Amino acid sequence: MLNYDELTAAERALWDSFREGRWVDLRTGAPGDDDPARGEHWGPERTVRAEVVAALLLGGTAEPSGSVASLRLAGALITGRLDLAGAEIGHLLWLKECRLEHAVSLYAASTRTIRITSSWVPGVDAGLARIEGHLDLEGSVMETGRLSLINAHVAGELVLDGARISASGQWAVFAGGLVMGGGVFCQQGFTARGGVRLLGAQLPGGLFMRGARLESPGGMALIADNVTATVVDLSEGFSATGTLRLRGAQISDLLTLEGATLGGSATALFGVGMQVGTFNFGLAAEPAGAVDLQGARAAVLHDRRQSWPKEVRLDGFVYDSLRSDRTLLHEDVAHRLAWIRRNPGYAPQPYEQLAACYRQAGHDDDARRVLLAKQRHRRRTLNPLGRVWGYLLDAAVGYGYRPWLSALWMTTLWLLGSLTFSARSPIQTKAGEGAPFNPFVYTIDLLFPIGDFGQRGAWHWTGATQWLAYLLITIGWLLTTAVVAGISRTLNRN
Repeated sequence: MLNYDELTAAERALWDSFREGRWVDLRTGAPGDDDPARGEHWGPERTVRAEVVAALLLGGTAEPSGSVASLRLAGALITGRLDLAGAEIGHLLWLKECRLEHAVSLYAASTRTIRITSSWVPGVDAGLARIEGHLDLEGSVMETGRLSLINAHVAGELVLDGARISASGQWAVFAGGLVMGGGVFCQQGFTARGGVRLLGAQLPGGLFMRGARLESPGGMALIADNVTATVVDLSEGFSATGTLRLRGAQISDLLTLEGATLGGSATALFGVGMQVGTFNFGLAAEPAGAVDLQGARAAVLHDRRQSWPKEVRLDGFVYDSLRSDRTLLHEDVAHRLAWIRRNPGYAPQPYEQLAACYRQAGHDDDARRVLLAKQRHRRRTLNPLGRVWGYLLDAAVGYGYRPWLSALWMTTLWLLGSLTFSARSPIQTKAGEGAPFNPFVYTIDLLFPIGDFGQRGAWHWTGATQWLAYLLITIGWLLTTAVVAGISRTLNRN
C-alpha cells in the first residue's frame, strides 16, 4: 500500500490532481528537453513510478462529489512496469509526451478510454481487453515491442495516426479477432516495421490507412483475411513492402488503393475469395509482385493501365462493371484483353466474365471480340490437328463471331470460278440433256453442297479446269462445315 508521505513531489501532484481530473504537466517547454526519445535522462522531478499510476487507476483515492476523476499526465518518465492485466478501470488514462520504461499491459482488462499520445513506449498489450471508449496512440513510438489487440473489443475508435511501431518480431500490430465499434485510423505518417495482422477483425467503422507505410520485406505487410469492414482505405501514398493479404475479406462499400505503391514480395496483393463493393485499384505504379484475385467478387472495378503487374491471377474473378482511364472504348477492350493474357496459362472464365460485362453494358460487338480472343488463346493449347481446324474456323467465320467472313470467301471464290469457267468451253456429260451452261450458276452449284441447280452434273472439264472444280467443291464443303460449327458454338453459348 502506497503511503502519501513517501511520494515524490511529481507523484503528489498527480495524486492530488487525479480526483478532479486535472492535468499534471511536467514539461519544460524546450522541445529538445521534452522529447520522449531522450526521456531516459529526465530527473526525479519528472519521474513517476508505474505503481503510483496503477494505484490511482484502481481506486487509490476517493473522488470528491461533483467531479470526474481521471489521470492526465504530460512529460513524465514512468519507471517500472505498468501492469493492469485483468483490472477493471473506471477512469480515463491519458499520457502525453511521456516515456515509459516497460511495455504497458492491459491484457484482459476492462477499461474506459486509454490515450497514450506522442509518447515513447516499448509496447502495448491489450489482448482480450474490453475498452468502453477509444484507444488512442496517436504519434507514439514503439521501438522494441508491438501493439497487441488479439480478440479485444473497442467500443470507440482505434487511433494510430502518426504512430511508429518497430517490432522486434514478425508483427508490429497483432490484432486478430479485433472487434471495433468505430473506425481504425492509421494515417498521417503511420509506420509499421513488421506486419499488421487483422485476421478475422470486425471493423464496421472501416480501416483507414491513407499515406501509411508498412515494411515487411518478403513477408506479410498486412493480413486481413476474413475481415468484415465497410471501407478499407489504402490510398494517397500508402506504401507496402511485403504482401497485402485480404483472403475472404468482406468489404461492403469501398476498397481503395488509389495512388498506393505495392512491392517487396512475390505476391503484392492476395485477394482470393474477397468480396468488395467498389474496388479502386488505381495504383501509382506497377507493383513488383503478382496480384491474385481468384474467386474474388467486386460490384465495380476501377483501375489504371499501370496498376497491373506482369502476372495477374484472374480465374474466378467476377465483377459487374468496369471503369478505367481508357478514354476510347476500343482502347479499353485492347487493355482488358492484355490484362486477361497476364493470367498464367489458359482459363476460359476471365474471357467469359469480360464478355458478359460488355454484353450487360450493351456492347455486343466488344463481347464478341473478347470471345474470339478467347478461342484464339484456347487454340494454342490444342494438338496440331485441333490447331489446324481452329485456324480454319477462325479464317472462315471467326469461330462464329464473324459470320460475314464466310460470305466474303464465298463471293471471292464465286467471282474467281465464274471468270475462269466463262473463258473456257465445258464438255456436256450427256449430249442434248441438261440446261445450257451458265458459268455463274455452275460456280454456285460447286460451292454449295446443299441443293442442285442442274449445272454440276450436266457439265464437266478436262485438265486443270476440272481440278479447279474439285477444289471449289472441297472448299465449299469446308466452308459450310465451318459455318455450321461456328454458328452452333455461338448458339450453344447464348
